[in-house]
Amino acid sequence: MDLMEVTERARLRREDAAARLRALADALASNNEVEFEREGLRFKVRVPDEVDFKLEIEIGDDERELEIELKW
Repeated sequence: MDLMEVTERARLRREDAAARLRALADALASNNEVEFEREGLRFKVRVPDEVDFKLEIEIGDDERELEIELKW
């Protein structure tokens, strides 16, 4: 299978970013798949009961970054 990648970048208010993370967390907790809709296309991704979780925090002089990664 060829690699398919969908990337989304947006500038959001902190509360809106938290709402998106909360919706993703709710989908992960209650379903075995997560669903995304981008540019009129719907993507469903099956998620197993166990995943590899990575949390990365980078602190620089001018920028901070918090990156969350799930793999399976």
